[in-house]
Amino acid sequence: MQIEFVKVEVLLPEIIIEKVRDELNNAGFLRVGYYDHVLSYSHVNGYWRPLDNSIPYKGKKGIVSFGEECKMEFRCKYKDIKRVISIIRSIHPYEEPIINVMPLIN
Repeated sequence: MQIEFVKVEVLLPEIIIEKVRDELNNAGFLRVGYYDHVLSYSHVNGYWRPLDNSIPYKGKKGIVSFGEECKMEFRCKYKDIKRVISIIRSIHPYEEPIINVMPLIN
């Protein structure tokens, strides 16, 4: 089976969603049929603990933190995923952004 599309999930601060959205859309990656800027996001809560060698965006080294962020989701072509990830990483403020890519079979 050949995978044509993937679902991308990104955890990020809400304040940068529009910038990520606009850059991905300008590159042509958020188009579905006759629509563009197609994505969704939801508020999520998470835990993290910055370790000794980290440069935390939020929180303090060695202390478990808790907070709200957003999960942004969209569909794109598998052949474009390297460029999509590159755009996200170029904007994302986290030292180690969570970017999940899942193949779609529908």
